[in-house]
Amino acid sequence: MSSIISHRVTNLEPSQSLVMAQRFQEMRQKGVDVVSFTLGEPDFATPNHIKDAICKAVHSDYSHYGPVAGLQSVRETISRYLLKEKHIAYAPNELILSVGAKQSICNSILALVNSGDEVIIPTPCWVSYSEMVKLAEGTPVFVKTCAETGYKLQAGELEDAITDRTKLLILCSPNNPTGSIYSASELGELVRVLERHPNMFVISDEVYAEINYIGGAPSLTEFASIQGRLIYIDSASKTYAMPGYRIGWMASKNKELIDACLTLQGQYNTCACLVSQKAAETACGGKQDCVELMRKGFTKRRELMCELASDIPNIRFAKPDGAFYLFPDVSAYYGDAIHNSDDMANYLLETAHVAVMAGSAYGEDNCIRISFSMPEDIIKKGMQRIKDALMRLKK
Repeated sequence: MSSIISHRVTNLEPSQSLVMAQRFQEMRQKGVDVVSFTLGEPDFATPNHIKDAICKAVHSDYSHYGPVAGLQSVRETISRYLLKEKHIAYAPNELILSVGAKQSICNSILALVNSGDEVIIPTPCWVSYSEMVKLAEGTPVFVKTCAETGYKLQAGELEDAITDRTKLLILCSPNNPTGSIYSASELGELVRVLERHPNMFVISDEVYAEINYIGGAPSLTEFASIQGRLIYIDSASKTYAMPGYRIGWMASKNKELIDACLTLQGQYNTCACLVSQKAAETACGGKQDCVELMRKGFTKRRELMCELASDIPNIRFAKPDGAFYLFPDVSAYYGDAIHNSDDMANYLLETAHVAVMAGSAYGEDNCIRISFSMPEDIIKKGMQRIKDALMRLKK
């Protein structure tokens, strides 16, 4: 008997981060003391002035339908914020607010990609990019990058991957899961390739841009030659510790694309939650002290995580320049019992009671992803458990 479920759903893989999160939650419900290094969300509380804004919005009856693109005042505030804080110029009518950056990315892909179109995705990469491309009946084209180049796509690799069916490139900087940040010169080399292929669009996923440890994260928005084909993605989730508010935005100079995304979002979502929009308005329109405070907290955790990882023999990693993940190569511990990163993640969960993400989910099977978006005492406990478990494999 054939399945009643459509092929566009049966062809999708479940989000591995959510699968692992469910597994450790089930263990916790059974009373097991599990340390989770899985989900990529800040553990900091949303700043009080933002929480006050959402309460005010509730009492001000922001409980009705709003414009598909988002409230005008919110888009104006985000436009000013982008210009002031990031030197990125988008007019309010070039912005669309969505239910998180995830929806903004999916809207863009669905609006651009036809059946058979190819989308270039450098790996390691976030787990949902490829599934969104498959949902649009496109073909993900994975370009494997290497540790020696910081897991960053090289211009020659991009050129080699382009065919007459290529529609889109997805670039993430700072990167999830590696923490790598492209320099301005590295982006410039990629832009020169894109200039030779004027029919290609580019999604620049910059949701971790404010969580960087090198004084800034260069952006593809700095390159005028590709602005008509660039989709800029940002979010309140990581910057302001607001993942549950589900507010992100896309921006583009391409009016045809903006109109298409508005049509799409209007049919299946109407608009992002208005009270969350008002919270984002306060977040982007107010002082940014809270952003720097959280960045300093992540900086301390990064130093601690790297120090503890350095104390484990035979694992290799680069100190992340941004985001809040360590992506160590643990393949030295593969052998008779552990054959790949999925085995390693299962071993650490079952034996050490530590939940990590298998690198296979991101396109690099030698590695695991360890989030450090949690308190320092949890980081210490979890890393000690990982070290002890790995040492047992070598006995």
